[in-house]
Amino acid sequence: MTYAEAIAWLFSTQMFGIKLGLDGPRRLLKEFRAYPQHGVTVIHVAGTNGKGSTCAMMDAIARACGKRCGLFTSPHLIDFRERIQVGGRKIPEADCAAALTELRALCARLDPHPTFFEISLALAMRWFAQSACELIFLETGMGGRLDATTAVPADVCVFAPIDLDHTEWLGNSLAQIAAEKAAILVPGKPAVSAPQPEDVRHVLEQAANEVRAPLEFVTEPLLGYGIALLGAHQPWNAALAVAALHRAGVALNFDSIQHGLTHLSWPGRFEIFPAAAGADEPVVLDGAHNTHAAEVLAATWQAAFPDQRPVLVFSAVASKDIVGILRWLAPLAAKIFFCPVANPRAVSAAELAAALPPGAPPHQEFGDLAAAFAAAIATRSPILVAGSLFLVGEARALLINARYQPSVQ
Repeated sequence: MTYAEAIAWLFSTQMFGIKLGLDGPRRLLKEFRAYPQHGVTVIHVAGTNGKGSTCAMMDAIARACGKRCGLFTSPHLIDFRERIQVGGRKIPEADCAAALTELRALCARLDPHPTFFEISLALAMRWFAQSACELIFLETGMGGRLDATTAVPADVCVFAPIDLDHTEWLGNSLAQIAAEKAAILVPGKPAVSAPQPEDVRHVLEQAANEVRAPLEFVTEPLLGYGIALLGAHQPWNAALAVAALHRAGVALNFDSIQHGLTHLSWPGRFEIFPAAAGADEPVVLDGAHNTHAAEVLAATWQAAFPDQRPVLVFSAVASKDIVGILRWLAPLAAKIFFCPVANPRAVSAAELAAALPPGAPPHQEFGDLAAAFAAAIATRSPILVAGSLFLVGEARALLINARYQPSVQ
């Protein structure tokens, strides 16, 4: 298959939906010969918010230490290949197409058919092996206990902040969600965690005790270093990243940490475009797809732009706590422009508007992002695009004039 044909086939497998469980990914990894080789260190990251940033920080710092690293994250913003990187570079199109061609033939004889996420993970792990990676960073897709990434044996487990999200899959309480994520723990292997709410901490400590996994909680942010990502939460993510690398046996020093954190790139997370696509004022992109992330975004905006109220371009997908997210973001805005995201799970602009809190600023409804963004630019105000990483990806593609590869997962 050509690259275009391979990506079209891969995205077509999203019709198989999400199938939580480890038997399928274990079988696929085995038959595709994609398990990590002996001596390769795997760091597995679960959590609700900040797990992608933490993975990106670990990758950048480890590369600054001279390590050859593989990074697997999700979702992508614009290009599927963002999910699979070695040495900070996306998997080449030709190698991606070749592996997917082989995977298509393999998947055709497997029952049940592997899912989009399972295939993506197998593709990543094979590429990491072919690229002779020493360190692999795996971000969970959802939860942990039955997430496909948990099929890969981990040497260090990491817990970013845990909050309510994906409740239809993971449970309706923090304790239930924490238990799902705690299940990534590996007997006898070290684990590190960001500070957690007391009930989450209790669940993690119980689970670690049960499998005799030494668990360490980060107690202070990493200060004294420049960090390319904005927000008061990022020094905490950096502290978590450094603690995890230390547990993995990476020899760290001030210069490598500083170089990694200052040269870090993690698009779509309070990413500022000073002036783009005809805008006179800054355009800021941030996913903020749950209440905790929205709270963090609100604090970050107020710190970065204390005297400015943006036009908020907002969208979300079904199952998200839209009321809770808007409770934090609406007070920031001078106006709110609603639009559906390009996703089968999109919520209509009218439904989004119905979730506004009392006293919200004026709002308008649009049929798509292009229309909403054009109207936002016409206001000559700062623009904040938030509410969904799918929306951020679409907006980022518009800003940099790139071809957008929409995804359901």
